[in-house]
Amino acid sequence: MQEVKDLLQLLGEPCNVVITSHRNPDGDAVGSCLALKYILEKKFFNVKVALPSEFPDVLAWMTDADDILVYDREKERVIEAIEKADIVFCLDFNTLSRIDKMGEAIAASSAKIVMIDHHLYPDNFAHILISDPEGVSSTCELLFVVFKEAGWLNILPSESLDALLVGLITDTGSFKFSIRTKTLSHASEIVALGGDIEKVQDRLNNHQSEKWLKLLGHCLSKRMIIYPEKKAGLIYLTKKDYIDFNILRGDTEGIVNYLLQLDVVHVAGFITEQPTIIKVSLRSKGNFSVQQMASEYYKGGGHKNASGGSFYGSLKQAISLFEEAIDKYKVEIIQSY
Repeated sequence: MQEVKDLLQLLGEPCNVVITSHRNPDGDAVGSCLALKYILEKKFFNVKVALPSEFPDVLAWMTDADDILVYDREKERVIEAIEKADIVFCLDFNTLSRIDKMGEAIAASSAKIVMIDHHLYPDNFAHILISDPEGVSSTCELLFVVFKEAGWLNILPSESLDALLVGLITDTGSFKFSIRTKTLSHASEIVALGGDIEKVQDRLNNHQSEKWLKLLGHCLSKRMIIYPEKKAGLIYLTKKDYIDFNILRGDTEGIVNYLLQLDVVHVAGFITEQPTIIKVSLRSKGNFSVQQMASEYYKGGGHKNASGGSFYGSLKQAISLFEEAIDKYKVEIIQSY
């Protein structure tokens, strides 16, 4: 892969590196950032991981997670790190707008920019672009391919291997979707190299808070709407719910996927009323692309089976748009699975 050769040339001498990912970072975002951090530090690079916003508490167990800089609370330190950086890695996002004000700082810096990502339609802002929207499940899987091409597998620390598994597991819903033969093969290779998949699965799935379980119960009993004739389902949360349950970033991660456990649901929506905006997450099983729905109705995007967007208006209007969308694509949704 020529892009990896270019990357290795860029990494010829240790220097200052900043690694970043998108706002509201998930397991793939944090996992890929830390996996790259560990190996670059082993090769004597000075590395800072800086994210636009907080990451979920369920990821806090990862080594050096408490060293991650968060722009929302440490603006000056993040800007200083970017200004001093010789190389900036942009992982799990493909447009600088996904990192808000941090994007302006990166665009203005003299650093070489490397994008490693698996989302559709990457913007042209990176000096080195490693992108695979169709062939991998996650940025962590793509990063593993990069490590392999670079000849680094024999020196990957166990922390990197576990961090890569975090991304593969979270972006595939514990290997329930976005599965390709290569994905399972790559996961097997990571485990064979020393990745502790049992520990990672346990940390991700068995260390939730009591608050999270109560919130999940509320969502399923009070905030769930099923449209059986359209093979769709929806969960929504109001501003009052956010106050009543003291919902913080990451507390709602994965809730939308519970709808897909229902036989009558092929497409699932999760709509949350936040202070100034409505956030929308869409999931599907089978061949129906929610990426198209997210783009058309919520000015968003993502992947075929997992996409999202936003809406400026009322919660009621956002729900009406979802109902309009599943009505428009009713036949395709029904036949997709």
